[in-house]
Amino acid sequence: MDRRSWTRDAERLFAASRRGVITVTQLEALGVPQETSYRRCLPGRPWQRLLPGVVLLRTGEPTRRQLLEGALLHCGDNAIITGMESCRRQGLRREAGTDEPVHLLLPAHLKTTSCGYVLVERTTRMPVPVHRDGLPLAPAPRAVLDECRRLREHPPIRALLAEAVQQLGLDPAELSAELETGSRRGTAVPRAVLREIARGARSAAEGLAMGLWRRTGLPEPVWNFEVHDEHGRYIATPDAWCDEVAFAWEIDSYEFHFGQPGYAATLARNNRYAAAGIVLVQTVPSRLRSEPRAVVAELVSAYRTAATRPRPPVKLAGRSE
Repeated sequence: MDRRSWTRDAERLFAASRRGVITVTQLEALGVPQETSYRRCLPGRPWQRLLPGVVLLRTGEPTRRQLLEGALLHCGDNAIITGMESCRRQGLRREAGTDEPVHLLLPAHLKTTSCGYVLVERTTRMPVPVHRDGLPLAPAPRAVLDECRRLREHPPIRALLAEAVQQLGLDPAELSAELETGSRRGTAVPRAVLREIARGARSAAEGLAMGLWRRTGLPEPVWNFEVHDEHGRYIATPDAWCDEVAFAWEIDSYEFHFGQPGYAATLARNNRYAAAGIVLVQTVPSRLRSEPRAVVAELVSAYRTAATRPRPPVKLAGRSE
């Protein structure tokens, strides 16, 4: 394509791009002078600049995929997407934040730095990427922990790690091994949370619940063990179980327990508790933060109630899978 024809063949420019994203160097090879590329990105003109030397061949809000393509073009062929973007594209159910950066890994010897919406992390431990829809992604364990290292507060780290275990099927031992292999920077809280998960906390709420239970002064329960009736029939797998008084505590999140068909399953579970004579307390996760004193009072009251009646003939059946 020569310098006189490119303006009449916009389709060829787009075909050479990545979903409309292209570098100024590529445009120059197609006959578009650099000064023309930059001029067409000025306000009111038909293109826009995404990053230094990277152009979107249209105006308007870029899509998330176009931002990703721009970031990869900016950083070169060695770049790998990590963090929340990689997690989400491997199955984590989270919406992208409007200000969420594109987090990329690059080999340590390269000099490209963070710019605009792109967060560049240079590393001596470049992972072998997995590919989804043509994008190079860091494997899920690495991506999850790269995101955790950027967080500072305990609750979002706990939530992310619990979701990674639940939704991505990651093994806490695998995550712990990845932590041990990588940099120790920013790993103190993830290490503590993974210890909670390894003890049986299968959701972010259960991690909070473990801490809240200790404020009750009650005997320590067991977490996520199956309970059967006297005939060996399955009743439930409560989040917390006090075997000496047959008292169950369930942390019931709206997403996982009260959507259809989860609502019907929760009702059936509660009916089994009642038929077996088990004292049950249900708590939604939001109350663990918003009403901790009230939750503690409810647990203490229910435990005392359970302790005053004859214990029903129910039994633990071993840790659930």
